[in-house]
Amino acid sequence: MDFGLSEEQKLIVETTRAFVENELYPHEREVERTGVLRRELIEELKAKAIEAGLYAANMPADVGGAGLDTVSWLLYEKELGRANYALHWTCVARPSNILLAGTPEQREKYLFPCIRGEKWDCLAMTEPGAGSDLRGMRASAVQDGDHWVLNGTKHFISHADLADFAIVFMASGEEDSPRGKRKKITAFFVDKGTKGFTVRDGYRNVSHRGYTNAILEFDDCRLPASQVLGEVHKGFDVANSWLGATRLQVGATCLGRAERALGHAVEYAAQRQQFGQQIGKFQGVSFKLADMATELKAADLMVFEAGWKYDQGTVTDQDMAMAKLKATEMLAFVADEAIQIHGGMGLMDDLPLERIWRDARVERIWEGTSEIQRHIISRALLRPFGA
Repeated sequence: MDFGLSEEQKLIVETTRAFVENELYPHEREVERTGVLRRELIEELKAKAIEAGLYAANMPADVGGAGLDTVSWLLYEKELGRANYALHWTCVARPSNILLAGTPEQREKYLFPCIRGEKWDCLAMTEPGAGSDLRGMRASAVQDGDHWVLNGTKHFISHADLADFAIVFMASGEEDSPRGKRKKITAFFVDKGTKGFTVRDGYRNVSHRGYTNAILEFDDCRLPASQVLGEVHKGFDVANSWLGATRLQVGATCLGRAERALGHAVEYAAQRQQFGQQIGKFQGVSFKLADMATELKAADLMVFEAGWKYDQGTVTDQDMAMAKLKATEMLAFVADEAIQIHGGMGLMDDLPLERIWRDARVERIWEGTSEIQRHIISRALLRPFGA
């Protein structure tokens, strides 16, 4: 395996990092202190991202994206991950690749406007009673002639207040399984403004200020059959086919934040004087730096190996679960140690460390909790023995 970057990949890293540092970093303090990402700022930065060729870069070239291979895409995500999440996710949007599963008509209505920066999408799976257990969802879709009627509630739906439409997963029936009855799931496009579809403010979140969540309510919301994404009752197949790499995306953005935290810690350890010498010369600090760098390196290798295998067609759920688990838990460790090295100053908002520390907490929950990742890994290990 060649661990070196191509010239094109180096350019991706340099271009993305320069954009993050020059265009996103200057607005972090405003977003962190107000908790609001102003619409005019979104439009300003979105225009710059489009001009720089960074907007919707995750999409294939034949639909107007950058056509990046997985490793190059993860390098891009890693650099974006250095900045406040709301800034990089909203202003340098990466539309969900599940949009690629749509019909030609659905692509025209939903995919291409998102790539052009005219619309935003959001995904709605989680419910108050169905988080890790998505088969336990209660929100339902019942067929009524040529229409479907949706009822129920979704919550923790990221940036749904900004989105022009939601991709909603609903229980649409039941089927027998070795463990008894289980829900069939169907995915739907639901436009904002559709009768019976309401978006309400969500919860105040300690992580990712400015990146909002919302509660979606469906009250006899009628949709034509043309709004089904993929096949009826095959919503999980659509999700599994198109959303698998999002765990690698989470891992990559964690790498970027961890690198930023480590950089601050190393600089401070080299400059701060106590007891007549740099604190980095004390073993209590130097060993922390060594451990932080080692954990970061290990996570980096796991994320990019999984990305390389994704391009080879050999990646497994276990590979992606390991990468996501390692990267998210590594970020929590590195952020905490970076603050410890800085002492009290690490908790002040003059530095990004307290933000990185807060933001790290959600990464072990969304896109599959650390416990779910461990379940995937252990199940793969035991499967050959019939366990």
